[in-house]
Amino acid sequence: MADSKLVRGTMILTASIFISKILGLIYIFPFTAIVGEEGLALYAYGYVPYTVLLSVATLGIPLAVSKFVSKYNALGDYETGRRLFKSGLIVMSITGFIAFLILFLLAGPIAQIVVGGEDLKGNSIEDVVLTIRMVSVALLIVPLMSIIRGYFQGYQSMGPTAVSQVIEQIIRIIFILCLTFIIVTLMNGSIGLAVAFATFGAFVGALGGLTVLLIYWFKRKKHFERQYQESKVNHNLPLSSIYKELVSYALPLSFIGLAIPIYQMIDLMTFNNALKAVGFDQPEVAFGAFTQASHKLILIPVSIATAMSLTLLPTITKSFINDDQSLLQRQVTQTYQIILYLTVPAAVGLSILAYPAYAALFGLNNIDIGGQILGFYAPIAILFSLFAVTSAILQGINRQRFAVIGLVVGLFVKLAFNVLFISQFEAIGAVYATGLGYVTSLGVNIWAIGKFANYNYQFIVKRFLLISIFTAFMAVVVVLMKESLLLVLPMENRINALVVLLVSVGVGGLSYLYLGVRTNLAGQILGTRLKFLRKKQKSRGKVSS
Repeated sequence: MADSKLVRGTMILTASIFISKILGLIYIFPFTAIVGEEGLALYAYGYVPYTVLLSVATLGIPLAVSKFVSKYNALGDYETGRRLFKSGLIVMSITGFIAFLILFLLAGPIAQIVVGGEDLKGNSIEDVVLTIRMVSVALLIVPLMSIIRGYFQGYQSMGPTAVSQVIEQIIRIIFILCLTFIIVTLMNGSIGLAVAFATFGAFVGALGGLTVLLIYWFKRKKHFERQYQESKVNHNLPLSSIYKELVSYALPLSFIGLAIPIYQMIDLMTFNNALKAVGFDQPEVAFGAFTQASHKLILIPVSIATAMSLTLLPTITKSFINDDQSLLQRQVTQTYQIILYLTVPAAVGLSILAYPAYAALFGLNNIDIGGQILGFYAPIAILFSLFAVTSAILQGINRQRFAVIGLVVGLFVKLAFNVLFISQFEAIGAVYATGLGYVTSLGVNIWAIGKFANYNYQFIVKRFLLISIFTAFMAVVVVLMKESLLLVLPMENRINALVVLLVSVGVGGLSYLYLGVRTNLAGQILGTRLKFLRKKQKSRGKVSS
């Protein structure tokens, strides 16, 4: 029963993550058409510091509260979880308000750093300040939502989190697109004002998500009250002990979750100024293409690979606690295989098709800058996926401090080399610095898993080589198809680019899948998850017998 609840909950959350990610990608296309790449850059100026402060304000609370409540519920002590929830609402209200004040008051200094004390072409300092202050209001609500979601998850109820996330995203996107269209197109207003209201969509969306959670809460209130009354045990823990235990869960989760936002924060503070120093005349266009357009695209393969590995991670924890080394080795191997099998071809394919992908989705206006950045940035998706999964494995074997150490070292590498690389390679230099930082962090994680899980990487290295060979074959097919199509359909408009993109993706995907099925590699890695691969494995077994 517990296993079915775990699988069901994971599937619900995975579905909500996919829907939210896809919606977050789709709305960028019309939004870019309305405000342009400079508007995307301005949007990032507000959202990047907001994301960092939100992570600091919530401190990984949803997962930590979930773990805490689940633990004490299992012991028959429902009252301790309720005490945490009640006091946590007050604490999250305070931390959210403090975070709001910090971001609102620091909007001016952040804007000065971002634009280097002078207005950039297209966005003024006043635009940046207004954008940051508009998005800061969401910090008053989102931390409250986080603890409510965590409390529901502690009862193994994933529905409220999933539904509220999707509703929050839908309301936010509708608000963003409607307001920006009205301001720019109907009222002939400025891009700066439109983007500022777009970031305010975070607050409006949060109101929608909070409303959903409150509806769930009032529906289940009687059920919760009944469980409180039936509590068999009351540990009578002081609040200081409760929060000490909670923080011990939350800090590693929070810091690792900050990885991408902190990397983006480093770029926010250095990217434009470094490009201006080398005479680059469109720093905001490059920044928007890097931190918003390209970033949204590469997170799709990252999400797919990470989501498919999520079901394995709880069992890794269980195997470690039970000291079942044989099962632990198989689970870690399976996790690595799934990530590499799905992410490597997706990242390589996106890199090859960077120009038609960027043209089809974001237009031809800045295709030279956007296509180049996406082409170099796409392979970083492999590093993002591997870092997320290896960090989770380290948490499962209670060695999360090494994931934190790896992240800190990687951030220092990014900070040390970002400006230097940008001065040498312009916008692509920031991609190189991000890649080098993640390679460093990943090196620490891989070493720690090998040492503390006694994991032997020999098999995975061989598997990676085989996947690389299949990916190279797929890459040749994609290049030939893309170049052949471009002879007939030159990239002069978005329709041509879209046709080139879709046909090349289809042919490349089929060629990779054919190799995987033909050699049974796909069956060995994914056969337990996909029906047609299970059938393929069975038919092979019958033939061989």
